[in-house]
Amino acid sequence: MSSGYGWIREILLAAGMIFVLYGSLVLMTGSSPPMVVVESQSMMTDDQSHVGIIDPGDIILVTDSDKREVVTYAEAVESGSQFSEYSTHGMPGDVIIYKKNGGNDTPVIHRAILFALANETTPVENNGTCIEGELDELLIASDGSIGACILTWDVRGTSIRNVSSINMNLTGYSCQSHGYLMIQDWVPEHEGFLTSGDNPRTNGCTVDQLIATGYGGSGPHYFGLRDEFGNPVTAVRSQWVSGIAGPEVPWFGIVKLAASNNSSQVTSDAWTSLIIAVVTLLIGVMVLEKSMSKIIGSAPEFKKLDDEAIKNRNQENYEEQE
Repeated sequence: MSSGYGWIREILLAAGMIFVLYGSLVLMTGSSPPMVVVESQSMMTDDQSHVGIIDPGDIILVTDSDKREVVTYAEAVESGSQFSEYSTHGMPGDVIIYKKNGGNDTPVIHRAILFALANETTPVENNGTCIEGELDELLIASDGSIGACILTWDVRGTSIRNVSSINMNLTGYSCQSHGYLMIQDWVPEHEGFLTSGDNPRTNGCTVDQLIATGYGGSGPHYFGLRDEFGNPVTAVRSQWVSGIAGPEVPWFGIVKLAASNNSSQVTSDAWTSLIIAVVTLLIGVMVLEKSMSKIIGSAPEFKKLDDEAIKNRNQENYEEQE
């Protein structure tokens, strides 16, 4: 019976430790869940996995976006900006986790390239339309009303101000087929972030809101990403952002991808790194346990207790013989 209770105690102790760890992460990040597992290669910068870069199978701690303002790529590369040289996960700016068009589809973890901010606005007509500009039904107008027609735009944190359409050459954001990212004659549907994965081969210039690059025509990739209903992903509203990507725990999320039949996204070197990390961790625990046992065993207090235990056993044996 005591053995059974021992197992129950161990299970409860383990569950308690997991609960405390999870609760601590929630308090630290302000986000629930406090972490996500990366499922695609869209943020890889080359064909190999790297610590510090977001790769498939990495566990990413998520910081609540209400805790601080997102720093975009454009702000981080702007000359004289207060965020100059700010970078995360291998490139300038923050990486955000967002819901496509605010829906319930699998969240996307991509870099925030820029934020399109309304400059000049006019009120919405009585029939809910705009004579000029783009209708943003959620924008709070200067008179406090909700909804406005946006005539001109700013790119937050940059020198681009009061323009009817956004044009930018982001020469540092490379793409395999196009050289670098160019935003051409983009009129956003509403205020929000332009986003993209860092992978120069599969993403890069193919931003989530592909229409921002001036692409015309049609086809499955014309609009970049699509939501669960097949609609093109528009500029990411701030309220669609569920968090900001923080520190990573590399490789250990691979187990989840393998269990969900998504292991094909994981590179072979990442599997190797996971095996090495697990073996190193197990060896480290064994070495630590033996070292602690040796240190405790050599302590004078422990030796004294051991001598007393031997003395007591000898005394008991002597009494039994009598």
